[in-house]
Amino acid sequence: MRRVRFHAYGGPEVLRVEEAEPPVPGPGELLVRTEAIGVTLPCVRRTHGDGNGGGDPLPAVPGGEIAGTVVAVGPEVTGFAVGDRVTSLTFKGSYAELALAPAFLADRIPDDASAVEAVALVRSGQVALAALSTAAPRDGESVLITGAASATGHLAVQLAKLQGVPRVVAAVSSAAKAEFLYGLGADEVVTYDQDSWGEPADIVLDGVGGELLPRALAAVTEGGRLIFFNSGGGTVPAYELLAGSKTVTGLTMRRFTTVHRERYEQHRAQLWELAGAGRLRAAVHAELPLEEAAKAHEIIEARANLGKVVLRP
Repeated sequence: MRRVRFHAYGGPEVLRVEEAEPPVPGPGELLVRTEAIGVTLPCVRRTHGDGNGGGDPLPAVPGGEIAGTVVAVGPEVTGFAVGDRVTSLTFKGSYAELALAPAFLADRIPDDASAVEAVALVRSGQVALAALSTAAPRDGESVLITGAASATGHLAVQLAKLQGVPRVVAAVSSAAKAEFLYGLGADEVVTYDQDSWGEPADIVLDGVGGELLPRALAAVTEGGRLIFFNSGGGTVPAYELLAGSKTVTGLTMRRFTTVHRERYEQHRAQLWELAGAGRLRAAVHAELPLEEAAKAHEIIEARANLGKVVLRP
């Protein structure tokens, strides 16, 4: 099989396509022939060695989400069979023609949905819903979302409006993304380089982090809360928390899927229901062949995407 692997940390140039033996599913795992592979900012950052935990151990196959067809089932797996079309979080090793997926994170793809739609909707939608449910917006509260044109951000904008949030502010890197976001229901669009992001919000969902984190925290109103779900790190100004009685909560999907299994299942059903009814749209910015994984990473690094970037084996 073909896979993409990197042997040294760096930019898109470190990604290499190579031949490898197919993996063998272990207990609780599915072996999936991939039809669509999601490209995410955390995956891109880990190739630089500055992602979660300092990067993947070398050499590594990037990736965190797939959609495709089950070709083998490991021991202790129930509820799935060879031939099932599934999408799943994988957390690693998905830039390949064949990838392993934890069965407890897998979800059947509806007959009328494509693999690309599935991989664009489920993982990013799960992150967006997890962030929103952690924030738990109350009546009348406003929400600001950083990285709002990203795969997760553009779904968070829509989901916040569907939950009745009266003011949703989309924060992005370029004003060129404004039309896209207004079309998804955003009430305001601001760019990172603006002196002011307008009136502070009760809730900030931060999917960018890094140097932007202090600005994100400053955009939280007194007594408000920030949900920090990015892989970019950053430093929180402690005095800002104290002076503004603000709260910061970290969110990782690895923990969320383990600790909040019931909510994860509810979110999965909700995403398919909303998409099937045409109320939630997962935008796909680009579909690229596996051999162009470096180009996919370039798009993400340039913050040029409006929605999801997908690899097709």
